[in-house]
Amino acid sequence: MPIARPKAARLFAAVLAAGLILTGCAESERDDDSSGDAETFVFGAPGDPASLDPSLASDGETFRVTRQAFEALLEHESGGTELVGGLAETWEQNPAGTKWTFHLRDGVTFHDGEELTGEAVCANYDHWFNLKGTYQNPALTYYWQATMGGFAENESEDAPEPNYVGCEAPDPMTAVIEVEHPSANLPGAFSLQALAIHSPKAIEAYQQQQASGEGENISYPDYSQEVGANSPLAGTGPFRITGWDKGNGEVTLERFDNYWGEKAGVEELVFRTISEEDARRQALQAGNIQGYDLVAPGDVQTLEDEGFQVPVRDVFNILYLGFTQEANPALEDIHVRQAIAHAMDRQGLVDTQLPEGGVVATQFIPDTIEGYSEDVTTYAHDPGKAQDLLADAGQENLTVEFCYPTEVTRPYMPNPEDIFERLKEDLEGVGITVEPKPMVWNPTYVDTAEAGGCELRLLGWTGDFNDAFNFLGTWFNGYSEEWGFRNQELFDLMGQAETEGDVETRVGLYQDINEMVMDFLPGIPISSSPPSIAFADNVNPPEVSPLTQENFAEVSFK
Repeated sequence: MPIARPKAARLFAAVLAAGLILTGCAESERDDDSSGDAETFVFGAPGDPASLDPSLASDGETFRVTRQAFEALLEHESGGTELVGGLAETWEQNPAGTKWTFHLRDGVTFHDGEELTGEAVCANYDHWFNLKGTYQNPALTYYWQATMGGFAENESEDAPEPNYVGCEAPDPMTAVIEVEHPSANLPGAFSLQALAIHSPKAIEAYQQQQASGEGENISYPDYSQEVGANSPLAGTGPFRITGWDKGNGEVTLERFDNYWGEKAGVEELVFRTISEEDARRQALQAGNIQGYDLVAPGDVQTLEDEGFQVPVRDVFNILYLGFTQEANPALEDIHVRQAIAHAMDRQGLVDTQLPEGGVVATQFIPDTIEGYSEDVTTYAHDPGKAQDLLADAGQENLTVEFCYPTEVTRPYMPNPEDIFERLKEDLEGVGITVEPKPMVWNPTYVDTAEAGGCELRLLGWTGDFNDAFNFLGTWFNGYSEEWGFRNQELFDLMGQAETEGDVETRVGLYQDINEMVMDFLPGIPISSSPPSIAFADNVNPPEVSPLTQENFAEVSFK
């Protein structure tokens, strides 16, 4: 998720707080009648959505649900990372990269009967640009601020300067969006669920309600939290949202028969929250659900042997060990950071802790993204060299606090405690004293990391779209308390890449940035790994997405 300002890590941590996938709670008892209906597909989700309005969200569980009901101007090809037309059939940009013209699909109808037009698109973008009050909190509008900048009237000195200039509809089926300067976030941002298009009538209803609260104590507007007969929520997707039973952790969607494209393969789609990993597997085995996400690596073979389908997504993530240099002065010494890198047996960790297909990461982007460099400095597992570097730094008796999350599963980090224990053993093997600092993922872990309270920390990232800035810009586009370093040369190079309109030149800058980062070593990229997703044997599953953007309209029963 890209960041356009030095507030990067603060916004990133807010996203992590919202984007949790929790474990540790047993599945609550529910009425399972829906799973017996051959036209109802029930999917076990690891966490609850935060909002049914995707523009007010930044977490994967919200987007998993809303993606079925709301569509953006652009989308990603089914099962891949290449951009294709969404609500816009075709699009182009001017040579400066400051005007983006979208030619809309004809005959697209919103769930409330309104028609898709250029004016409808502009109503959405102008609505987001003119948000005020609590809506300007990045916990609510992270993606707008990260990709389009601030607002027409910024109410906080911390808000980024707006890059969005305006939107116009020169004819009914065209929308032209103008930005102040070219951005590495574009055109990828036009595919984000947070920028999916809502009915103009829905936008008018949204504007009658307000969010409230400050900091982390945010109250969402009612329309985004409940679904009733008069719910204004209206997208263009193959399903429409018809219910949210928070007590039972279920969101229900019904097929939208006036959908412009191929109709959904099931009449009803239910996302049921089952936070505990074993409980999701058991629910699939019992036939109470027909699919679930984030299969434990140790369960893959068992499920396949029992006849279940367990497709594996392509790799599009990074797990890393982050340093907060200001939290421990020893970490400001490059020799200490290098010593920790050489102490880590990352290949051993990948071989024992991650799914088949996982690889050791040499830099902070996967090797499938343009901008990946073959010339970065690498740090082989070498305990002897690590000890020599600690001696050179006068840190033979180094002590570090090491934060790791509990009660969580992430696509890039299936078992945080086991990964921590493996790395702890590596560090202790070269004489470093490790003080464990386990914390519940939400809100303690992410809040502590955001505030710079973790000397060492395990975190990671799954990309939103296929541009290196979506990874690098999240972490290194300016000073943050979370990383606790100031490297103006790096920050300047990031700023140059962000606004470079020529793709080939920008890719070269990304390679330079990757090489600079791995010399400076603000953290250590550990791995990229392919998360699995499971389905019952009587299901025709959707194409699985490396971006975790599965389209459940593709689901049907055999």
